[in-house]
Amino acid sequence: MYSLYYLTIQKFYRQPMTRPLRTTPPNFIYHVITRGNNKQQIFINEIDYQYYLQLLIKYKNRYKFLLYHYVLMPNHVHLMIEPTDEGSLSKIMQCINISYVYYFRKKYGGIGHFWQDRFKSMMLYNEQYFLKCESYIELNPVKAGLAKQPEDYRWSSYKTYASGELNQAVTYDRLYLDLADDSFTRRKKYITFIQNMMKEDLNKIKEELYVNREPTP
Repeated sequence: MYSLYYLTIQKFYRQPMTRPLRTTPPNFIYHVITRGNNKQQIFINEIDYQYYLQLLIKYKNRYKFLLYHYVLMPNHVHLMIEPTDEGSLSKIMQCINISYVYYFRKKYGGIGHFWQDRFKSMMLYNEQYFLKCESYIELNPVKAGLAKQPEDYRWSSYKTYASGELNQAVTYDRLYLDLADDSFTRRKKYITFIQNMMKEDLNKIKEELYVNREPTP
């Protein structure tokens, strides 16, 4: 199912498939989800999406985390993120979420909880999980009916990988970089991989991603 992309990355992730601890140590990769309370819309217009991206860049520079993939949906956000010793995942997400709430309330008003709970995080501890997660993130707009193709949706990391679009928020993941020595071939292989994943049942992939979820303490 994963073709050449899967075979290329196998050598990188050989940790045993044990259930991750309820901690978020640095230098591990996490799938993070943060949602609007009661599924309320968190991005009203283009400026809101841009502001959230600027927050990602601001706190990436401050806490030195690595952001590999993301998608900003109208009422929730998916991030694939690797914290470093500069800042814990909880600290990173707290800064981003509080800053965005302050911006949103100042602009639109409103009272009560803005985010649903804090955030949810899942450690990506093997290659199959990593691949499913990155494809699920990039294909979220397609699954939700917001775009026919992932490249049609502006607020994701897809075009950074598929076409080399400059994006200060994103760091290429090492698995992608190992696909080929030249950028043209890497992009071509990545596009093929995502197109193949579009043929899969995304709801089933979502269920598989959530099976071993461990919320951040």
